[in-house]
Amino acid sequence: MKARILMTLAGLVALPLVAAAETWKDVPVVDTQCLSKVKADPDKHTTQCALQCAKGGYGLIAADGVYLKFDAAGNEKAVAALKATQKKDHLRAVVVGERDGETIKVSSVSID
Repeated sequence: MKARILMTLAGLVALPLVAAAETWKDVPVVDTQCLSKVKADPDKHTTQCALQCAKGGYGLIAADGVYLKFDAAGNEKAVAALKATQKKDHLRAVVVGERDGETIKVSSVSID
């Protein structure tokens, strides 16, 4: 009986350690420096501008309008995706990661 209780408790303690990855599809990727000026129409934000403002970091605008900031690794992945894209604007992406409040621990970023 004690062993069963200990196993159950161990399982409950480990549960928060297992986080499920989420996928955000067709979401605008925006740098934090330009967020306020492009939030109304993020599709007009250019790749060139986004790369110039990389120092502030990146994030995505979710379907509900909330801005979710990328972690440091996500910022690096966003820069790589921006450099690889042929798009000049309409920076829509697929982002995979784990949401932690208003931040995403990014696994991957690919610009559509």
